[in-house]
Amino acid sequence: MRNSMRAGTIAAIAVAGLAHASAARADGSEKGTFGLGLILGEPTGISAKLYLKDDQAIQAAVGSAFVGGGIQVHADYVFHPWILEDRDSFTMPVYLGPGLRGIVYDKGRGGDGYLAIGLRGVVGILFDFKHAPLDAFVEVAAVGEYGFSSSDGGLAAALNAGAGVRYYF
Repeated sequence: MRNSMRAGTIAAIAVAGLAHASAARADGSEKGTFGLGLILGEPTGISAKLYLKDDQAIQAAVGSAFVGGGIQVHADYVFHPWILEDRDSFTMPVYLGPGLRGIVYDKGRGGDGYLAIGLRGVVGILFDFKHAPLDAFVEVAAVGEYGFSSSDGGLAAALNAGAGVRYYF
């Protein structure tokens, strides 16, 4: 009973927030500060971004790591120090910053899966559309990680690369 009331409250808040965001956009105001969408690459899954300031944000993703095999979660604190292009329809800033990654490697049937955690350094280009609550991005990240496994563990390096799109509320 308590869980269903909690779920109902969360759903009501989400609907109210979406209604408010849609009404604000209908009035011609800017897009929101929170974006949610998809990322394709390494990993492939769900991507989110929360702007703290115009030039600083926290971005994160969770999804399947096809190259490494497993489920990956990462979060980055990114800065937008340069704008490559500023047109009427879009702005194209470069972003970069440090982050963290956790991945559960899946070695398949009979394999010995394990957890690895590490640091990320990400750099990317963002296509920030001015007249739509969307952005599109392309990024690459170098990863240094430590795997907690007796057979495959220890220090290792990895590379993440992806492209995606997010809708802002």
